[in-house]
Parts: sequence; C-alpha cells; structure tokens
Amino acid sequence: MFDYSHLPTQDILCIDMRSFYASCSCVMLNLDPLKTHLAVVGSLKHPGSVILAATPSLKREFGIKTASRFYEIPVDDRIHLVEPAMYTYLRISSEISRVFNRYAPKKNIYIYSVDEAFICLDGTKKIFGSAEEVAEKIIDEILREFGLACCIGIGPNMLLSKIALDVDAKKTTGTKVARWTYEDVPQKLWPISPLREMWGIGGQMQNHLNGLGIYSVGDLANYDLKKLEKKFGVMGKQLYYHAWGIDFSEIGGTVQPRSHSIGNGQMLMRDFYKIDEIKVAILEMCEEVARRARKRGVAGRTISLGLHYSKKSTHKGFYRSKTIERLTCVTLDIYEVCLELFKEFHVEGMAVRKIQIRLGNCETDTGVYQLDLFNEKRYKHRDIGFVMDSIRERYGKNALLRAVSATENATAKRRNALIGGHRA
Repeated sequence: MFDYSHLPTQDILCIDMRSFYASCSCVMLNLDPLKTHLAVVGSLKHPGSVILAATPSLKREFGIKTASRFYEIPVDDRIHLVEPAMYTYLRISSEISRVFNRYAPKKNIYIYSVDEAFICLDGTKKIFGSAEEVAEKIIDEILREFGLACCIGIGPNMLLSKIALDVDAKKTTGTKVARWTYEDVPQKLWPISPLREMWGIGGQMQNHLNGLGIYSVGDLANYDLKKLEKKFGVMGKQLYYHAWGIDFSEIGGTVQPRSHSIGNGQMLMRDFYKIDEIKVAILEMCEEVARRARKRGVAGRTISLGLHYSKKSTHKGFYRSKTIERLTCVTLDIYEVCLELFKEFHVEGMAVRKIQIRLGNCETDTGVYQLDLFNEKRYKHRDIGFVMDSIRERYGKNALLRAVSATENATAKRRNALIGGHRA
C-alpha cells in the first residue's frame, strides 16, 4: 500500500450538470427536467440524426441514451423532441460558471466542458464551510436560479473527485454529493470494471490492458509497474498511479497543448455512395483542416484520411496516412494526398457515413517555401489561403466558398452555420 500521508490532500469539487442540453431545453419549455421525457436531436428532418442529450427519465424508461439515433426513439405522446440551441446552452453554461466564482477565485476553477467543471476550495473553509456544505449550496443555487439539477463529486485530487462523480454521484436520481478519500481506493476504486468506466481509459486502452490480463482497476493497481512502463511508456506509469488514486494535476497549472496534429471529422447525415459526392465532402473538410492549421500558424507533413462505412456495409472502413517531403497548410496539397489514399483504400460500392481528415507532424510555419520546378505557383496558393481566411474572419465563413460548396451534396454552408457542430 502507498503511504498517502505524503500526498497532497485538497478539497476539489467536480460538478456535472445532469443531462445539460436536455435539461436546458426542458426549462425553456417550462418543463421539469427530472420528470419530463425529452430528447435533443441533431436534426428532426433526418431519421439517422444523433441524440445529443436525453433527460434522465427518458434514459431510464425508454433506454434512449446520448449517441442513440433518432429512429430508435419510439412513437409516444409523452416524449418531447427538440433540436439543439447551442448558443443558448453556451450562454447558460457561462452564467452557471459565475455561481462557482462566488466560492472560489477564477484561478481555482477549471471549466472541463460545457456541462462540467472542477473547483479547488483550499483556504475557503472558514468563509463558506466544509466542501460538502459548499457543494450543497452550489446545488441549491443552480436549481433555484436556473431550474437545473447537478451532482458533485469531492476528492483530494481531480482524479478521485471525477471518479466519485461518475461512479457514485451520477448513479442516483436527482442531485447528490459523493466524497471519496484515499482510504476508499481499495473498496470503491479497485472494483471498477470494465476498465473504460475509469476516467482516462478508453476502449482501445481497455483492449490493450485486457490483453495483459487486466480487467479491473484493482488488477491494474497490483500489476508490475515495470512491465506497464515497458509496454506503455510514461502512460503506463500514469495508469498505475491512477489505479492507486494518485493524481498530481493542478487546476491552476498551465496547460500545454500536446497535440502535434490538426483534424476534422464529420458524421454525414446520410450514406454517401457516389464517388463524386464523397470527394466533395473530402475537399470541404481539407479546406477546414488547412484553415485551422493556418490559424494556429503551423504546417504539417503527415496527412491522414479515415472513412467509416455504414453499419449496413460489409466493411468497417479504413484509416490511412501518408507523409510528404514538404510542410504544407495548403488545401489542395492536403486534398491531393487524401485522393491518393481514397483511390488506394476505398472499397467501391461501400456507403460512407463518417469522414476524418488529419494533418500531422506539424511544425511552426515560417513562410519559407522550397520552389517547385513543376508547380511554380504553389507558394501563391498558400498566400491565397491566408487572404481567404481574412475575408471569412471579417464577413463570415460562408462569405467565400469553393464552387463545389454550391453543389447539391455539399455540406460546408450548413456546417458553417453551426456551433460545436450543431444548430446555434
């Protein structure tokens, strides 16, 4: 067993708004979020649209969850269906964060997502009371001022507060506060299985760990650390310490971006069978990836294309990459490589439902370009990209589009009007 007496012990709250999008929509319709059957659907015009959020009662009684499909919702007069209002959700989220600021300075607040946040309460006990008392006050104020329910996990670090929230506080109806301590690790943390239920472990990592005979957090905690480090490197050591409830993350710490790639993914609203319509979608996404690269001031060498086929197809799809000699942030350079990958790996006749494009091995774009004997205007394409970006920045993304975006199968105009990939 670890000697936890030497580890930092803080009062950290992890706050989660219950079914945030669905609850906000309920309040907007003067309905009770905890009693109403309501689903937020990406688009009510398309049966294949994704369910973005569902109220607790809809999940419990009908089995409809986030990421379910519109066509899975049964026909029932009790069920309310609405489309997302992302601008309103974001505005409400911003206002809720002001409630957190009543109990902690901004440097002690970390907004993890639109519906989740961490708060460090160190040094506030004499002013506001214990962590449990502050949690109850926050729950009461959010419910009274916004009509929204939330639940809160409390722990000595960010990891245990988050897991206390996910495993304990969220498992009840209504609101609840759950506190986990280091002493709770063997009884509460170690039984967690499957491993993907543990914060920080995804499906792919779970499969790798299962291959080592690790099926629960307890198995992970009692596995040989050296073998984990040899298999997973630094990540293996982090997984091991997390299994013991140890986390040295700081809410006030500076977050350094670790990603050396820029990507864009799109779930198509219907199956794309025709080659031409698939190419249009790829070109539009290459344009977005290039724009993001230029905005970040980087260029990359490795270009990846992923196609996920419809569930009805006999193939799952592919994800392939190619590295080129020169750095680029030019749309047509990225598109040219994507076409090569598409021609080589796409199975003709398969229906495409999701597309992913990524520009990797990125470095700072210095603007210095090697002249190309066979394409003397290539450097001009880069400059044109920056001009197009400035026009869109000033007049909106739809102010300047490629001609293919005016065709029937294009998606750029519709997607440019969205916030976070959904209706504003």
